[in-house]
Amino acid sequence: MATKDKILEAALALFAENGYDGTSVEEIAKQVGIKAPSLYKHFRGKEDILNALIDSAEARYEVFFGSDKNIGQIPQSREEFVRVTMEKIRFTMHDPMIRKMRKFLVQEQFRSERLAEVTTRHQLNGIQRMYAKIIEGMMNEDLIVKDDPALLSMELTAPAVLYLAKADRQPQCEQEILEEIEKHLRHFCRIYMKEKFEKGSGCQVSEIRDSDFHDTLMNPDSDDKDEKQ
Repeated sequence: MATKDKILEAALALFAENGYDGTSVEEIAKQVGIKAPSLYKHFRGKEDILNALIDSAEARYEVFFGSDKNIGQIPQSREEFVRVTMEKIRFTMHDPMIRKMRKFLVQEQFRSERLAEVTTRHQLNGIQRMYAKIIEGMMNEDLIVKDDPALLSMELTAPAVLYLAKADRQPQCEQEILEEIEKHLRHFCRIYMKEKFEKGSGCQVSEIRDSDFHDTLMNPDSDDKDEKQ
């Protein structure tokens, strides 16, 4: 690993553990195994290291998680939607760099406008915009019922973000958290995603939602009334 990358790795670990103010350039250099003057050959100072860390984490997140500009292929089924989303969840939960950066941002989000913006984007606006585009794409392919993509995205992502924060605080609960997130995803799919099924022995295909089935159960006489009318 190049010295510059070692500096970034050491700085992120120290920032996440001790905070920005609680970490000195000398401590970063010591962690890398170099003298402080040698560190300045690669970075102008601590603020420069921080900005490089944010840029590096942003680029990694874009590649492995995605964004509203990089949503990947539109899932074509419930199982694909759940699988792809859980892969993203596991990446952001387990990737050492992203996890440490998230921990650092929670502590330091009030330090600067840039840190506040990055925190909001990754915990709220960015993930919601990305999934709004994914959901809109699925609506266009008639896989999800027509609705407001932004509102459905908020409903989908908000609980997952809260569970990720819990995983950072209580890593011993990770398996339980993953199960709860997947349960939430499957509930979302049952409510909003269309499911094709064969009716009888013929070739006719219908589309239903669990909510439609629920309405039928709650109003068993509705069909009879329609027939009488």
